[in-house]
Amino acid sequence: MDQGKKYRNAATKLAPGKVHTMKEAVDLLKEVAFAKFDETVELSMKTGLDPKKSDQNLRGTVLLPHGTGKKVRVLVFAKGEKEAEAREAGADEVGADDLIKRITEGWLEFDVAIATPDMMSQVGKLGKILGVRGLMPNPKSGTVTFDIAKAVRDSKSGKIEYRLDKQGNLHLPVGKKSFPPEKLLENAQLVIAEIVRARPSSAKGTYIKSVTLSATMSPGIRISMNELASAGK
Repeated sequence: MDQGKKYRNAATKLAPGKVHTMKEAVDLLKEVAFAKFDETVELSMKTGLDPKKSDQNLRGTVLLPHGTGKKVRVLVFAKGEKEAEAREAGADEVGADDLIKRITEGWLEFDVAIATPDMMSQVGKLGKILGVRGLMPNPKSGTVTFDIAKAVRDSKSGKIEYRLDKQGNLHLPVGKKSFPPEKLLENAQLVIAEIVRARPSSAKGTYIKSVTLSATMSPGIRISMNELASAGK
């Protein structure tokens, strides 16, 4: 059976226009996710924000209680004591000029880059390479810091970064299809609570217009807006 037919068969299990509680959506996802590999489960949110306005360009991080299910490769730009601290905390790659040279030559085998503040004058030269891939260390995401050990541990244990795309949408992983339903539910509920809490003070009108839960290959399952109302309490 081809992927298109499998997708259509999965979609027939979703009632058109029906919205679900997050618990219902997680349970339903287990039925409609058809791929043979362990799909990533993602929350997608359509917002009323304008990413072109700096005071509405929503960005931040959230630490998932049960992680993402993905092995995160962490790189750290640091020297001296902080280099040793990064290695002890479990960083996969640690260095300074040597790492900058490797990246300049095309090596990008990592998922998160962290830097001590004193390294940023050098790391900044990699902006055109790391920036377009969302890998540039940034103080707002906690990846430019002298607290290297915490930053490494958080990244390894499930800290994810979120930011609006050009259409004002958010896409956040909340686990893997193989996760027990209760773990997917807790991750998803925490993500929603974080986004509700992070509403910019300058936001006008409807903040979040819609929320869907989906696996990599599956159709999206619409979430009731009541989930957002309860998350804000």
